[in-house]
Amino acid sequence: MRRIPLETIELARTLVEAMEDKKAEDIVLLDLTGQSVFTDYFVIGTGTSERQLKALIDAVSEAARDKHRVKSPRVEGHAEGGWVLMDFGSVIVHAFSAEQRKRYKLEELWHEGKVMLRIQ
Repeated sequence: MRRIPLETIELARTLVEAMEDKKAEDIVLLDLTGQSVFTDYFVIGTGTSERQLKALIDAVSEAARDKHRVKSPRVEGHAEGGWVLMDFGSVIVHAFSAEQRKRYKLEELWHEGKVMLRIQ
């Protein structure tokens, strides 16, 4: 079994906290170690509006930069489309609108991952 550096877990928890601070809904930290070759953790959260999704993206980037000195992540998608993916390598953040989260069902798709934390 591959050991995950403590910094990776700390980064994931920092990103969860950043989403929680901006009032994201139904935040999930999903451990994908052993399930995925491209990342160790997903952080998934729901924003209630386009404006909140933008705030979540900004807060996550700022927290990673300020607390972990992680440069800007690769970003796919737009708040306007209801889904933004932020790739930090070992941690991937998914910020969804409620509609898009129901549509893509990532927790179901990655059901073999372990839910480490859920904040509703």
